[in-house]
Order: sequence, then C-alpha cells, then structure tokens
Amino acid sequence: QVQLVESGGGLVQAGDSLRLSCAASGRTFSDYGMGWFRQAPGKEREFVGTVSGNGDRVRYADSMSGRFTISRDNAKNTVYLQMNSLKPEDTAVYRCAAVKGHIAYTSREYDFWGQGTQVTVSS
Repeated sequence: QVQLVESGGGLVQAGDSLRLSCAASGRTFSDYGMGWFRQAPGKEREFVGTVSGNGDRVRYADSMSGRFTISRDNAKNTVYLQMNSLKPEDTAVYRCAAVKGHIAYTSREYDFWGQGTQVTVSS
C-alpha cells in the first residue's frame, strides 16, 4: 500500500498561481507513474495530467490549456502540480494518484489515491 498526501491547496484570486504537492511513502516512488485529477461539486472526476516514474514523459489533458505543469522530485518522493493563471472554474478538490510501472490517463487505471486538497479560486 502506497500512502499519498496532498498539500498546498487554499483560497486564491483569479489570475493567481498555486503549487500543489503530493508526498508519497516508501522508497519505491520512482517505480510509479503519477497522475493528478480534480473533481468539482456535482461533476465527474477530471484528468489533469500524468508523469512517468523517472520524470521523462509528461502528458496533460487538452482542457488544461497549458496553464498547468507537472513535475516530480524522486529524491523527495514528491510530485508537484504548478497551476498558473487560475480561474474560478479551476475550483475543485485536487487528488494525486499512483500506478505501478507505467503512466495512465484514466482513473480506473490507478492503484492508489490521496485524500485530496481543496483549491478555491474567487473572482
């Protein structure tokens, strides 16, 4: 079992930036592809992006429009989601997830999930 803990959420104004962190337990972090998802009230979970175990491949949902960047620091067992030019529609609970051995693009492919961190963007 992999434990994932998100942090860095909060209340910001439209146009601001925010960096979320996802810290993983154990010493096998580099074996996992990592993904970011978000879910707003009344909406389905939405894929944000994913990064491979060694960080050499990163993919994003088209809907992110280039405003979000995923990176990872395996020495710190942490993956990051940098969010720029935030909009009210970005308001959601953001969750990270881990999948063993590869990257993935859909929720059902991931093996472990964090509890999420709330991001609220006001106008």
